[in-house]
Amino acid sequence: MTLVESAPTPRSDGLTTKIRRLSTASAKRVIEPDVEVPGHVGPGQILPDELLSTAGLGLDLTADQRRTLSREEVGSITRSGVAFEAVLEAGFALEIAFASEMTDPRIVFLLHEIGEETRHQRLFIRMLDDLQPTAKHPLDRKVFRFVQRRAITRFIQQPAMLYTLVLGGEEIPDLIQKRAGEHPDTDPFIQAVNRYHRQEEARHLSFARAVLPEVWAKASLAERVLVKRVAPRIIAGMFDMLVHPGVYETIGLPGWDTWKRVRRSPQRIALRHEATRPVLQALLDAGALRRGSVPAPWRTLCGVDAGGEPLAV
Repeated sequence: MTLVESAPTPRSDGLTTKIRRLSTASAKRVIEPDVEVPGHVGPGQILPDELLSTAGLGLDLTADQRRTLSREEVGSITRSGVAFEAVLEAGFALEIAFASEMTDPRIVFLLHEIGEETRHQRLFIRMLDDLQPTAKHPLDRKVFRFVQRRAITRFIQQPAMLYTLVLGGEEIPDLIQKRAGEHPDTDPFIQAVNRYHRQEEARHLSFARAVLPEVWAKASLAERVLVKRVAPRIIAGMFDMLVHPGVYETIGLPGWDTWKRVRRSPQRIALRHEATRPVLQALLDAGALRRGSVPAPWRTLCGVDAGGEPLAV
């Protein structure tokens, strides 16, 4: 499917009305983070022990190690957020560039979303400046970056794939931020950032869920295979690499070995299941997947059976 074929077309229906309402909500509440989310990250441990990725592993960490780990984990997640939102902006910009009708409400909302995402990125970069993370990503190499760039360039040109990844990339941090924002021992500035980000991302998630049936109906066979077989593996990789192996090396732990233990821990698996099941539900609602024949990669990602029902961990 080409971008021209998948470009939005003007309609007068319930979906268009909903998208106009989302745009109106975005226009009414423009949040400038440098003004409305003041402050900086505090100097201590910024996440409680139970929200660290190593929770449940039985590691005997010192107070200084836990402090460093909390800051490096948030730094890793934040950096991933800045990069992921840049990918979304690129995909949306291409959709706008090849749109057949620039006055379509879908295009107007995408412009709102791009503006909101850039504000989020500026706030996240302020957080990174406070945190000064030192962890080195072990996959940050020329060959990996080349492959990643080629894959991303391909996927953002396929709307059904793009919006599936949008849902994955928004639902996962939404749950993580919800838990951190609601915990009384989370750094107050981190709590404020999480509340601000989740408020605006709710509209973005609503938009992605709303347009998914429309883009799925236009998707080619190849694109549908990508959504069913490849997208869940990419989303799993995104989740697993939110806290990459280099983070654990900053506190003297073996990077890959600790990362593998975290990846297999019951707490981490349960978090992945809870974070990704809304993505599966959106695909079921859109008719992209069917109960009774949920593909194996989605069952593994979300911890469900072929009918989409949760399995016991």
